[in-house]
Amino acid sequence: MTVLSVNLNKVALLRNSREGGIPSVTRAGRTVLHAGAAGITVHPRPDQRHIRPDDVSQLAALVAEHPGIEFNIEGNPFAGPRSNGYPGFDALIESARPHQATLVPDSDSQLTSDHGWDLGGDNAELVDAVARYQRWGARVSLFMDPDPEQIDRVASVGADRIELYTGPFAALAATHGLDHPDTRASLERYVQQYPEARLPRDLRPLLDD
Repeated sequence: MTVLSVNLNKVALLRNSREGGIPSVTRAGRTVLHAGAAGITVHPRPDQRHIRPDDVSQLAALVAEHPGIEFNIEGNPFAGPRSNGYPGFDALIESARPHQATLVPDSDSQLTSDHGWDLGGDNAELVDAVARYQRWGARVSLFMDPDPEQIDRVASVGADRIELYTGPFAALAATHGLDHPDTRASLERYVQQYPEARLPRDLRPLLDD
């Protein structure tokens, strides 16, 4: 079953752009849960441009008040502590104990996540991180491109699931529209990773023609 987890990063970005604590990230979390969301997602980055460590702890407490609601923390498992107060990704997962840790191979300087993991090399450190987060009670998801060879390697590092990077499809759809052959081909590439997945009704006709 498909459920919605709402990412609150942009609420924090707006708050950080002005003085004070408005808009409140925690209040936004309460709002989305009241509206029926099944989870809350955050991606605290080392530069603390949006979600900050205290947001993570406050949201973890909020989710604990709502049985059945999931908390998902995204980030690079190799991001260590910074002098600006970022405690490191490990510390955030250990303290917040989210239901899911989504591991993303982004660097400090990236504006946003724009590629998945390359699992073709030595994955020993990643294997250790996955096992560590699972010991702390988190299901582990890897951020991946729709590359079958890469996805076939996910199980070997011990991850429980994947999140597909859909940026290329979104860019094609925005530039050419949903009916363009390139957009349709991109969509098909994603669907091949989930052959039994249900597509929204407005996208399914692209593949059924």
